[in-house]
Amino acid sequence: MNSGYAKQQLRRKVASLKKDCPAELLAAFSDAIHARIEQSPLFRDAAHIVCYHALPGEVQTVALLEKWYGQKRFFLPAVEGERLKFYPYHGENSLITGAFGIMEPRADGEASAGDIDLAIVPGEAFDRRLNRLGKGRGFYDRFLAEFRKPVMGICFQFQLFDAVPIDGRDCKMTQIITEREIISASF
Repeated sequence: MNSGYAKQQLRRKVASLKKDCPAELLAAFSDAIHARIEQSPLFRDAAHIVCYHALPGEVQTVALLEKWYGQKRFFLPAVEGERLKFYPYHGENSLITGAFGIMEPRADGEASAGDIDLAIVPGEAFDRRLNRLGKGRGFYDRFLAEFRKPVMGICFQFQLFDAVPIDGRDCKMTQIITEREIISASF
């Protein structure tokens, strides 16, 4: 089975699992994930953090952003062509609807990779070897290929597998957090 086909099959499986999980349960899982993020030294030690504004079915991040944006500086992605650019988050009311219906910050004060201490990223699936499967458009893969700081993947436990199909463009995480566990690279 080729990698592309295997990736599509796994994305379909995860979409079905998300659909079968009640929204209230996903919200409770998101809250538990936030608590684990806050316990992580990667998060505690970071002052400048790339994060994202979640789509339905993803680990929700608004509560985390709102709780911490006065104490840490967050940068959220904006899709520009084939790349992600990251702009400061100034609260929920400062966002606009961008590409793919994702809430994005206004293009003001772009962050460079050197400005960032930690990236918190979504994914469709992750595995215990710290691999990430995205949506297939490669936006995060292009960003992460040049990013040399810690990367935290966050997902629901049902999105964590023993192995996910990967290819040469896929980038490993430093840490993966679910509502039940934290998986970290050994240093």
